[in-house]
Amino acid sequence: MEALSPQTLFTGQQLIWLTECPSTNTEAQLLAGQNRATDGCCVITDKQTAGRGQRGNQWEAAPGENLTLSVVWRPTFLPPADQFLLSQAVALAVHDWLSALLGPAPALRVKWPNDIFYGSQKLGGILIENTLSGAKIQHSIVGIGLNINQQQFGVPTATSLGQLTGRAYPLAPLAGRLLESLERRYLQLRAGRVGELRAAYLQVLYRFEEEHAYEAAGRPLRGRIVGVDATGRLALAVGRQIQHFDLKEIRYL
Repeated sequence: MEALSPQTLFTGQQLIWLTECPSTNTEAQLLAGQNRATDGCCVITDKQTAGRGQRGNQWEAAPGENLTLSVVWRPTFLPPADQFLLSQAVALAVHDWLSALLGPAPALRVKWPNDIFYGSQKLGGILIENTLSGAKIQHSIVGIGLNINQQQFGVPTATSLGQLTGRAYPLAPLAGRLLESLERRYLQLRAGRVGELRAAYLQVLYRFEEEHAYEAAGRPLRGRIVGVDATGRLALAVGRQIQHFDLKEIRYL
């Protein structure tokens, strides 16, 4: 991949490009654990052979056609109890970046907690792995997989930027702009502007304030997503009650 040259203060200024690797998150974690990763270090690859997604799922990405990267940050300013704010900031950064490419797109949404959807199809996924040290987050590995030029998928619920626009994209410039977008939202978080982040997240949240079917504890239910609590649990209005769910406790139908 050609030089990315992001216009950032630190995110992506240390860039490690790998022709192939099992997982950029795993590589970034190793570097962070060995103190070889600066704050903002980015690991990027053309071919990820064992990418990981939420719930332990595998992330499918055709070699050389998509963006698969991980960023190492050291958000020691963020209490572990507030780590979902980092997830919101990253999801918003990806949404900002895609909005700049797609233009006004009401169908572009963040599906809780941080998947990127266009309509009912998945455009990208985010996996954040935090390492705690005492009462601080020692480092965070922010893994991002985005479907860019891939045209065929093993599942009908996936799409790509190229499928949506009919264009082919050079990956390096896109990666550079993505790193810039990530740093903007990260700096917003670091500056303590959490109210703005939370409000912006709800504005782009998939199914927000809409009545839909879900499954929880093996039982179907209908409800409206009305928010996300401070720990990242989904708040669903079911009848006159507000119920909260962790990631593995609810399924979208």
